[in-house]
Amino acid sequence: MKIGLLTSGGDCQALNATMRGVVKGLYANVDELEVYGFYDGYKGLIYSKYRLLTSSDFSGILTKGGTILGTSRQPFKLMREPDENGLNKVEAMKSTYYKLNLDCLVILGGNGTQKTANLLREEGLNIIHLPKTIDNDIYGTDVTFGFYSAINIATEAIDCIHTTAASHNRVFIVEVMGHKVGWLTLYAGVASGADIILLPEMPYDDKKIISAIERRHKNGKGFTILAVAEGAISKEDAKLNKKDLKKKQEKEHYPSVSYKIAEMITKETGVEARVTVPGHTQRGGSPCPYDRVLCTRLGSAAAKAIMDQKYGNMVAMINGETKLVPLADVAGKLKVVDPDCKMVKEARRIGISFASKDD
Repeated sequence: MKIGLLTSGGDCQALNATMRGVVKGLYANVDELEVYGFYDGYKGLIYSKYRLLTSSDFSGILTKGGTILGTSRQPFKLMREPDENGLNKVEAMKSTYYKLNLDCLVILGGNGTQKTANLLREEGLNIIHLPKTIDNDIYGTDVTFGFYSAINIATEAIDCIHTTAASHNRVFIVEVMGHKVGWLTLYAGVASGADIILLPEMPYDDKKIISAIERRHKNGKGFTILAVAEGAISKEDAKLNKKDLKKKQEKEHYPSVSYKIAEMITKETGVEARVTVPGHTQRGGSPCPYDRVLCTRLGSAAAKAIMDQKYGNMVAMINGETKLVPLADVAGKLKVVDPDCKMVKEARRIGISFASKDD
């Protein structure tokens, strides 16, 4: 049996742990196995940059963050376009696959990676996809690996802010990753006891942010903590089309939405507002125990899918069980936070403000 492995898109803490699960599951059950690792994501597949891996390559990497293969971003919308030298990227990937006579290509990545994985499936390659992203926004699985590790880091960042915010009676904004969705901010915000949580799915109202801060001051609370998703957007900006929104943001010159909110808060309340951006620390370090278990299970399930020749699937976690979900059913879809979901309602019940229309 010959399989290929690649990790594409942004890195996260549990890529190595997942590859380990796949390979250990195969080594334990397949007599003859060759594993080819492609360097730097789809680039390795396009330009035939790979090496034959051995079992020793997967020893001791359960707790190692990042990816031993390297990764890169290859936008799906550009996959059908030739590179700067006129190379047909899709045909090049297929050529590498067939040159190595692979039985299956195992692809670890997020939404963009998944769309290209589905493209390769449509081109006739045997594909298994494993859902990776700290954003937890892949449709068809309850959880993605990397998500809980990132929650731990984002939560700790907000925890650390609490003491200094209380000491100085300031408003602190902690900007959390998550791209276009608010899962990471929602979980980290609740876990850390944030007072206000702003999510992309729930456009915020400046007046309701100020109201929530003033309400805390009236109740004797001298500080306020805001967990703000990097994709958070005001209700006014949410009404604009992409082109007009981009023009407006270029004129405003804010580094990110958090700085815009901080300036507004200081102007309206006179209270000093500070911004903290944990940034890529949320994708770094070792995977948490939850992710180690999750990745081992997903990797083992992927190994079984390969042995059973059940290709063209994503290995998902649904209601605590590993399931195979057809790539054709999920590729290109985004899993977003439902503003009316129970977790949001439960957070509101204990006094957390989302500064949106229902607050």
